[in-house]
Amino acid sequence: MLDEISQQPVLIALGAFVMGWVFARSALFRRRRSSDSKRDPRNDRIRSLEADHRVALAESERSANLVEALKGELLATRKTASEHKLTINEQFQKITHLRKDLKGSVRTTRELRTELTDRATESVKSQVKLRDVEIELDVSRASTDMIATGALDYALAPSGSEDVVPLVKKSNKAV
Repeated sequence: MLDEISQQPVLIALGAFVMGWVFARSALFRRRRSSDSKRDPRNDRIRSLEADHRVALAESERSANLVEALKGELLATRKTASEHKLTINEQFQKITHLRKDLKGSVRTTRELRTELTDRATESVKSQVKLRDVEIELDVSRASTDMIATGALDYALAPSGSEDVVPLVKKSNKAV
């Protein structure tokens, strides 16, 4: 059957098909080229805005992740701060208690010092009195001894004068 058909019409049909395809391709190429030069600037602006939007979404997502991480850090920091605040309050209460104890100890120490000073003063006074008494006792013993030994002779003293010191006889005993 193919033999009956001449080759000339087949070649013409094939050539026509190829020529149609070439014309269609060239028209499509011309249309693309002409559409590039006649492109609407609003489309470019829309594409630019869409690209900016995608970048902003990605940046927003990164920022949201960063915010979540910072919120976690903030909560941990707040917890630590509240623990530190409790510790500070406890230490302040201990300091207040220790200050009260110290004031009480200082007051007690002062009272004890005052009492010790009073006792020391009384002790010194009693020692002074004791020395005075011992001196008086020694003087009275000495005068008693002198009278007993006859070292004091009041008979030699002038009779009208009370201001005159009586003469003392020297004796062999030392006073």
